[in-house]
This record gives sequence, structure tokens and C-alpha cells, in this order.
Amino acid sequence: MNNQQIDLPMVSVVIPIYNGEADLPELINCLVSQTYPRERVEYLLVDNNSSDRTLSLINTSATDSPITICPLSENQIQSSYAARNAGIRAAVGEVIAFTDADCRPQPQWLNALIQPFVKPEVVIVAGEITAFPGKNLLERHADRQETLSQKHTLGHRFCPYGQTANLAIRRSALEKVGIFRPYLTTGGDADICWRILGANIGSLEFAPEAIVQHRHRATLKELASQWRRYGRSNRYLHELHGVELMPEITAKETRYRLARWLLKELPRDSAKAIARQATLIDILNTPISLFTAKARAAGQRDAKLPEQARTIEWL
Repeated sequence: MNNQQIDLPMVSVVIPIYNGEADLPELINCLVSQTYPRERVEYLLVDNNSSDRTLSLINTSATDSPITICPLSENQIQSSYAARNAGIRAAVGEVIAFTDADCRPQPQWLNALIQPFVKPEVVIVAGEITAFPGKNLLERHADRQETLSQKHTLGHRFCPYGQTANLAIRRSALEKVGIFRPYLTTGGDADICWRILGANIGSLEFAPEAIVQHRHRATLKELASQWRRYGRSNRYLHELHGVELMPEITAKETRYRLARWLLKELPRDSAKAIARQATLIDILNTPISLFTAKARAAGQRDAKLPEQARTIEWL
């Protein structure tokens, strides 16, 4: 180990996993491929009461892998945030990094994610989330919208935050404001970032070269579930932080947009497609956007924050 490596912070990477059997081999390969010095990082893989072979695969990886893998379990609370808390409690690093089992961190991910912490005022770093190349219409539409990108959350009108698919936080910040709300099922990444930033103990920085890849939703059912979750998250954050609720699209506006699409956009974009100046994604942009807006509105309208989900755990 050279002196430059000694100066690098010890990092603990926490990954909650629920029924991740299919994702684990590729995930482990991505972790093994990290260029961050292996002796300065541990990977805490937390099984969240999976019903498949996730836990046994984690245990096998811990034995066979050239990197430090620590198998953990969170079987009491079915929540990725409770699983992350189990990882945080066991972590030894001064920086805690987060990603998910269905993400694919690129080799330079940790190097780029940790670099901004050389500035002592930085307490949160968010890396970028890019998509695997879209294969079907819905995936390519999400590509066009950059649905997964951190630019949406970093530009949040209430307060910026990073998604836990690609996030790192100083342990000292978590010691001051607490860790995740274990019974929260969505919105916990915004909540923890906002608690840290609201305490005025440091700043958030974006590391665009710290890239993890994630797959888009490929079916209408998956897409609706994703956007309903976004709506639930907004409702929960409204109750926890006073975030303004998203305005719901009205039936009148829906009828207007569909009529405009049928009478104006569809003929125009179909003609462009014949001339190879537009694609099916252009043609169907309006109905897909209306579909996701309706799903988000339903999630926001129907959600109610459980009282238990207000609880913050502490180190």
C-alpha cells in the first residue's frame, strides 16, 4: 500500500438485496472490477428476507471473492431502508456508499464517487445513473426522457438530493442527523439528504463520472408501478417535509392533450416518420407521458404515510 492509498478514506458500500438471485453474479463482477483500492473498501450485502437463494449466494461470494464482502440480513422489517440501516450499523468506513442489487457500477464508480470528499465541507456525493440501452419502445422512451438521471433529483424544486442507487454520505453526518427511517418504503433518499442539508453541516456535490447503470421498466405494468411509487414518495415527503404536492392532470386536460395528439401531433409525426425524420417514440410520446402522469397522480392521491414511518433510527 502506498502513501496515496493510505490517504484514501475507508469506504463501506451498502447494498440492500431482496430476491436478487438473478442479479448477484453480475453485481459481484462489477464490485470486483472497481478500481478503488480493495484494502480500503468493504461491501456489505444485506439480504432483506429473500425467498430465493440470495442469502446463500451472498455467503458463497463472501468466501470465494477477492474483495471484502460482508453478508448481513434484515429479516424483521421488509424495507430497503431498514436493510441499509443494518449495513450502516455494521460499517467501518468513514464514507458510506450506496447502490442497489439491480445496478451495475462501472469500474471507476467508487473512485469518482469518493473523490469529492477531499473537500471537508462535502458530506453527500451523488453519482450519475444511466440506463442500459433500451430494447423496446417503453425503454427507449425512458432513455429519451432520461428518467433515471440524478439531474431530476438534484434539480428538485424543494431541495436537491441524490438517489440511493448512487449515493455516498459521510458517516459523521449520519451520526448527527440519524440514519434512514426504517419503515419508510419510498422517498427515504430525499428524506435523509434533506435532513443532512437542513442541519447545515455540509454540502452536496454531483460526481457525473461516478456512473452506475440501471435498467428501465420494460412493461406497462412495471412502468405504472414505478410512477405510482414516485407519486407515493411525493405524498410521504409532503407529510414529512412540507413538499408541495404535484398538481394532478385533470380529465379536461387529458381530453385536450389526447385530441391535440390525434388531430395534430399524430399526423405530423407520422409524416415525419415516413420521411425518416421521426420515430415511433416521437409518435407515442404524448400517450406514454399521459399514462405515467396518471400513474403518479394515483400514487400520490392514494398514499398515506404510516405513523410508524416517521421514526428515525440512530447510530
